[in-house]
Amino acid sequence: MLSLVGAIAISACTNEPKVSTAPTTSVTSATTESKTESKTETPKDSKMAGHNSKVKININEAILSSLDKIEAELGIAGLSNKIQAARPYAKVEDLVSKKVVTAEQFEKIKDMVSIETIVLTGEAKDVDYLTKLGLMKGHMIVAKELLDLQKPDQAFPHIEHPVEEIYADVEAQLKERNVKEFKQSLMDLQQLVKSKPTDPSITAKYQEAMSSIDTAIAAIPEAQRQSPKLALQVINAILDTAGTEYMAAIANDKIKEIIEYQDSRGFTIYVEQLYKSIATTMEKDHPDTHKQFIASLEKLKSAYPSPLAPEKPVLSVAEMSTLIKANEQAATKVYAKS
Repeated sequence: MLSLVGAIAISACTNEPKVSTAPTTSVTSATTESKTESKTETPKDSKMAGHNSKVKININEAILSSLDKIEAELGIAGLSNKIQAARPYAKVEDLVSKKVVTAEQFEKIKDMVSIETIVLTGEAKDVDYLTKLGLMKGHMIVAKELLDLQKPDQAFPHIEHPVEEIYADVEAQLKERNVKEFKQSLMDLQQLVKSKPTDPSITAKYQEAMSSIDTAIAAIPEAQRQSPKLALQVINAILDTAGTEYMAAIANDKIKEIIEYQDSRGFTIYVEQLYKSIATTMEKDHPDTHKQFIASLEKLKSAYPSPLAPEKPVLSVAEMSTLIKANEQAATKVYAKS
C-alpha cells in the first residue's frame, strides 16, 4: 500500500523515461505568495505539497518528485511522467479529460492538485532553496557509496538527477543569490560516469561537483543555516521526501524499486549530517527534542543496511511514517517558539 507521510516537492530518481522539467514550483513550510492571490502562511499552518497539505501540487510546474506524491497516492508506476507529458492543464479536471487518470482516481487526488503557481518569499524561499540543494547532496552521497562499491550502473541515476531534475528548479535562485552556476560541473561528472565508469578522474569530478553544491548552500549565511528554526524546516522537508521514496520502493513487503530505496537512504544520511550542525544548540536549548531526534535518526538509518537494497524492508512503511511524523511534530514545536 502506498500512502503519503506528509509532503514536499523535490527530486527523486525513477527508472521511467524523463520528460523535461517545467520551471519552478515548489512549496515549503513558511511564507508563500500566490501569483493570483497573495497569502501568508506560518510554519504551523503550512506544509509541503501533499495529500494532507494546504499547499497543493501544481500539475503544470511541479518537478517529478512533487508529482511522485500523486503517483504514490494512487500506486500507479510512471504516473509522474504521464502527468508531465500531458501538460499544459487549463484546470485540474483535465487530468481526467486527457486520460491521465480515471474519474475514480481523480476523486482520490483532487485535493492534492492545483494549477495555481506559488511564489515563495522570505524564509520559505530559503527553506526551499536549501531543501533542493540538500536533495542534490543526498543523491550524490548515495551515488558515491555505489561508485565505491564498483556499481557505476546503479550510481548513474543518482548522479544524473541533480542536473536533470533539480538544477532547473533552483537555477533562478542561484542567480538571485549571486552563486556561480555549476550545471556544467554536474554534467561533466554525469558524462564521465556514463562513458568511462571506472575512470580514476571520477573522484576529482565528484569532489568538484559536491564543492559547488556546498558553495551554493553557503550563500545562506552560516548563522542562519545553523538556526534550529531554519534547519529543522529543511530537515522536515527532506525527511518527508525520504519517506515518500521509501514508500515508493516497497511493494508486497519487498523492496521492488531499488533507486527509490537508495534515494531515501541518501536523503536520510544528509539529514543526519545537517542535524549535526544544530545538535549542540538543540541539546542545550531543547534537550528532550534533541534526544528524540538522535534516537529517531538511528532508527531511520536502520532501514538502510546497505546502499545495495535488501530483498525485504527492515522497517515497514508504517514504522517509517511514524518516525518521520513524530520528528516533524517535535520540530514544529521548536521552530514555532522561535
